Amino acid sequence: MAVIVLGHKNPDTDTVTAAIAVADLLTKRGVEAKAITQGAINPETDYVLKKFGVAAPAVQTSVEGAKVALVDTTELTQLPDDLAKAEILYVYDHHKLGDVTTSGPLEMWVWPVGCTGTVVKNAYDFYGIEIPKAIAGIMLCAILSDTVMFKSPTCTECDKKAVEALAKIAGVTDYMAIGLEMFKVKSAVDGTPIRDLVFRDYKDFNMSGKKVGIGQLEVVDLSILEPIKAQLLEECKKVKGEEGGRHSVFLLLTDIMKEGSEMLIVSDDPKIVDKAFSVTVTGSSVWLPKVMSRKKQVVPNFEKAFA
Repeated sequence: MAVIVLGHKNPDTDTVTAAIAVADLLTKRGVEAKAITQGAINPETDYVLKKFGVAAPAVQTSVEGAKVALVDTTELTQLPDDLAKAEILYVYDHHKLGDVTTSGPLEMWVWPVGCTGTVVKNAYDFYGIEIPKAIAGIMLCAILSDTVMFKSPTCTECDKKAVEALAKIAGVTDYMAIGLEMFKVKSAVDGTPIRDLVFRDYKDFNMSGKKVGIGQLEVVDLSILEPIKAQLLEECKKVKGEEGGRHSVFLLLTDIMKEGSEMLIVSDDPKIVDKAFSVTVTGSSVWLPKVMSRKKQVVPNFEKAFA
């Protein structure tokens, strides 16, 4: 039975490429493995996979009875509902430890870096396994995406070194040009359903017993989203009431050039934003200068505020 390699719901480029790379790495270590996603890939990921000629993994939402490897998350709210009926053997991640538990020992790679791709690149090196050219290409794109082309506060020297090394393997001479193309694709919202935009990079979190949804849209210029901002807010209100209800839904509209985010707020207690970010919210949104990382600058602040 092949080990199933998967990441979080609403898959982004890091989750998808990490799953593909880990499946390759495990297979070359003598462990049969296959990558899956829990949902359809987004336009940026589609661009990256097609650029390097890599097929998208199949969509699968159940893992009952399977042996699994988790990438890019250890949060139960972001994983299959029947994960408890599977056996977790591997974890490759760059976030805080979530609430996943295991019945036996496992191989675990969790590093404080900007992208799971950086962790996986170093795992290839550790085992002395050559990274295929195409997989090196999609991994470097994932690192550029997750670190917002090295602008995110989550970015480390380890991420930058990984991109340099992966670019050589992939035969990429100007990786920043590829990064800019990726963000242009990510910024294209015309014709995309509003709900798809809200869920393009969305995760639910358990914060002191309260279900909190946090999404993020990264664009090269925030003015791109201005015509649809009201629609995004209305969709967030709908999402808040779904699946038994959420305490809050927050959507970060991140301007990668201005290096900040406007946060749309739908909450039972909007003052939680004041507490988390030392700001005064008077409406349904607030500008947060220099805030670009959900992982490092938003989730920890809210966890402390909810606690």
